[in-house]
This record gives sequence, C-alpha cells and structure tokens, in this order.
Amino acid sequence: MGKRKEITSKDNGKQKMWIIITVIIVFFAMAGYAGMSYYYSDRFFRGTTINGINCSGKTSEEAEQAVAKKAEDYLLEVKARNLKSQSINGKLIGYRYVSDGSISQYLDEQKPYKWVQGFWKKQNYTAKENMTYDKVKLKEQLEKLECVKKENQTAPEDAYVAYKDSKFEIVPETEGNTMDFNGAYQALSEAITDKKRTIDLNSCPAVYVKAAVMKDDPDLKNSLEECQNLIRTKIVYIFGEETVTLEGDEIRNWLIFDERGRLQKNEDELRQYVAEYVAKLAATHDTVNTEREFCTTSGRTVQVYSSVYGWKIDQEKEIETIMQEMIAGVQISREPVYAMRANARGMNDIGSTYIEVDLSAQHLYYYQDGSIILESDIVSGDMQYAERQTPPGIFQLYYKKSPSVLKGKMLENGKYEYERPVTYWMPFNGGIGFHDASWQPYFGGNRFREGGGSHGCINLPADKAAELYNRIDESVPIVCFY
Repeated sequence: MGKRKEITSKDNGKQKMWIIITVIIVFFAMAGYAGMSYYYSDRFFRGTTINGINCSGKTSEEAEQAVAKKAEDYLLEVKARNLKSQSINGKLIGYRYVSDGSISQYLDEQKPYKWVQGFWKKQNYTAKENMTYDKVKLKEQLEKLECVKKENQTAPEDAYVAYKDSKFEIVPETEGNTMDFNGAYQALSEAITDKKRTIDLNSCPAVYVKAAVMKDDPDLKNSLEECQNLIRTKIVYIFGEETVTLEGDEIRNWLIFDERGRLQKNEDELRQYVAEYVAKLAATHDTVNTEREFCTTSGRTVQVYSSVYGWKIDQEKEIETIMQEMIAGVQISREPVYAMRANARGMNDIGSTYIEVDLSAQHLYYYQDGSIILESDIVSGDMQYAERQTPPGIFQLYYKKSPSVLKGKMLENGKYEYERPVTYWMPFNGGIGFHDASWQPYFGGNRFREGGGSHGCINLPADKAAELYNRIDESVPIVCFY
C-alpha cells in the first residue's frame, strides 16, 4: 500500500511540471503575439506592397517616402518634329510627391492582431501618386528646348493649285515645325500630370502651327475645278463663214504662276486678259466707225463711213459672258454678244437689200435682194448752207409716222422757225429723214445747189414717199454719198 502512494506523488509532480511549462509557453506565445500585434500597430504587415513597392514592416511615413522616392528620378523625354529628342529633369521643375493620406488610411484599416496573415496572404494596395511641379519653372525649361528656338523652326506652307504635266493639281501643304508655345506648354503639363516619361509633340494637335490652307480645303478644291474648267473651255466664234476659236491652251497663258508653280488667283488680272482678247476680236471684226467700199448704181466705187451702222461687239457683255463660260468650262459655238448688228458679214456689210441715196445725182434706189424695187428723183439739203447739207454715211430708219408736222428750230418767242405738215415722215439721222414735199416744183436736177434744197432731209414726190413708207423697215441700211 505504501509503495503505491509514493508512485502517485511522483506522477502528480510531473503533471504539475508540464502544466507549468505549458502555462509558460502559452504566456510567452501570447506575449509574443501581443508584441507582434503591437509592432504592427503602426507598421504594414509582411507581404504588403503599395504601388508595387515592398512596404513590409514600414510605417506609413516610411511607405510615403518610398513612394515619393519615385519622383526623384523623374525625367520627361520630349520628342519634337524634325529635331533630336531632349529631356526635362524633374528636379529642375520642382517635381515632387504630395500625399493624399490614402497610405495612412490603409494602415489605419489594418487589424494589428491579424499580423499572422502576412505570412501566407499578400496585400497589394494602390495609392494615388499625387505629383506637383512648378509651372513657372516648367515654362523656363520649355524655353530652353531647341524645338522652341526660332532659328530651328520652319513655317508651314499652304496647299496650292499648280499646273504640272499638262494638268492642274493640288500640291499638298507642308507641315513645317513652327511651334505654338502655349500649345506645347499645355501638352507638357498634361504629360507630367499623367506621370508620362515620354511625349511626342508631333502627336499633339495643338503644338504645331498648321498651314492655313490644307489639301482638302473646300475653297481650294473649287479653285482646282475652276482651273480645270478654264483649260477645258472651248469657244468657237462664228463670223459668217469665218470662225475664231478660243480654247484652253490660250486661256492657260492668261494665268499667273509664281516661281514654285503656285497659281496666283487674280480675277481682275484674268479679266484684263479677257478684255484684251475681246478688244482684238472687235478690232478685227467690228465694222462700226469704219469705211467700206460701196459700188453705186452708176458704176462708181465710193468710200462710205458710218458710226451708227455695222457690226459692233458689246465688249463689256462679251467679257462677262466669257468669264462665266470659263468658270463653267463650256464648249460652245456662238456669235459674240453684239451691241449693233449689220445686214451682212464682212467689211462690206451692207448686203443686197438697202436704200442708195446718190446725193450728187439727186436720185434714190431701193434694192431688195439685189434688185431695184423703187427709185425716184429727190431733193436733198441745200448746198449753199453748210448746216443744211445732207451728211453722207450709212444709217437705219428710226421709225415712221403718218401724218406728221416737221418743225424747225425753236425761236426766242417760243415759236418754231417753220412748221410744215407732211403725210409721210421717215427719220434716219437725227432730224433728217425721208418725207413728201408738196412745195417742191420738181425733183432731181440741181435744185439742191441753186437754193431750192431742203434743211437736210430727203424730199420725195408724194407717190414715191407713199411707196417708200409702205416698203421700208428699220433693218434696211440707208447709204448716203456724194
């Protein structure tokens, strides 16, 4: 019995020892755990990264410093058009990190007693890297770049229309590398704010000055079309059996190009060339204000001048017509625009239907299609008075009236020098015209030389005046000559 009790006491002692050891171990384990929990109360757990930086065991301040250190080596490479790259050092523009408090907040949210998790669970945080810089210093650094210096810049050139290889085409604009300083500064500022380490200014639309006229400019395309129409234009002028052609090759010579082949669009200058061309047409083909040969019934050939009969191009209207046709690029056959028209073509434009008034022979002939349909003796202007002589020339009828009253010059008393009623009145040259003259004792002979002449009119017997009145129209040339 005594031996059994001794063994039991020993066992109890061992149990107590193990209990004590266990308590001690637990105590130290708890103390260690508590100590680690305390340690991690202001430090990040093992396995913690912030913005890719290992922050295990770091305080929030130490983590901030690690993130901020990334700003210390900041360098912005600037690529410019047509020049070598240059760099802006972050230190020279006051580039630095500014905390937004997020790292400290991450630490505050950490439960210190869960520090053991760090041994098997990674924790990755992303904090906003707020960077700041000195804007004045950035402008100073920008001003030092080679791409900003005027001597390194080439101005852009506008797109233009040129004539090459027998056709008009648009030559595209050239870029140049003239820089807009404000645009460049804005581009650099945005790159730095976005923490970029490289910027290609060529890809930034607001950095370089663009050409004022681009190849796709609507006005330039319209100009090209106009030029193409110019050389496409073909105007065939019809002068009876004769033709004169104005076409693209000649028109192209009216256009002005600079030393680079750029079209110098000048409508006033183009119009001047057109005006010169029309003036040449008129000089060659107008018959108004010219003399032409006229074969008389008596067989004589006389020179007859006229300022009121013949062909006369309306030069202003013809210029405008050509300008419009060139813009449209038309191909057309036509007559010029006339201010006056004659009855026949050529320099002898009287034709075969006309009235011949032979003032020397005091006789009138009315030709229709080359045949005499009426003739009569006449009395013309009194040759004893220069102011009463019938002027030679070619004329046309103004109008005809039956009956009428012929009136002379108005006197100071308000009355007329004379008033004579006539049955048939046909004026063709101011106050000069054909009419019956019952007061004439006879017609023909030398009455016009012997004091029996008119005040300039062509006096006719009543029956002949009536016949002429019924036949004559405004298109018939009236040829008067001595």
